[in-house]
Amino acid sequence: MRCPFCDSNNTKVVDTRHDAQGNVRRRRECSDCEQRFSTVERAILTNPLVIKRDGRREEFDVDKLMSGLRIACARRPISAAHLDRVVERVEYAIRQTGRTEVSSQMIGDIVIEELRQLDEVAYIRYAIVYMGLKDLESIRAEIDRLRAQRHYQ
Repeated sequence: MRCPFCDSNNTKVVDTRHDAQGNVRRRRECSDCEQRFSTVERAILTNPLVIKRDGRREEFDVDKLMSGLRIACARRPISAAHLDRVVERVEYAIRQTGRTEVSSQMIGDIVIEELRQLDEVAYIRYAIVYMGLKDLESIRAEIDRLRAQRHYQ
């Protein structure tokens, strides 16, 4: 680490602390000019690329995921904290794969399962778009399937 005062490479760590965001804060001292300064270190996580149905690739976007969840959960008794937890679980599942590219279908499968457990109406709203339910019969069939699953649990 270079000293910001004299540009020397001869610095040492005096103190190390961790903050609430998971960053590492280090107090350093330059051995040449004896000035002290602090640095903050954080992990640099790269977002995986999402492979869309048409073959395009775009960076995974947490905001886009949250926007879709908010639409599915509109006017439902679901708190923002619940939505945040869903997003965190989806993001965690994606990172756990260790892949640099993931399919949009994999993300959709994770989201649809999270919504099925969270709220059935939000699940159906999301499923209409995600699963391409085009008519009342296909929507009704999905509702019947959902009800049958609930009945067996």
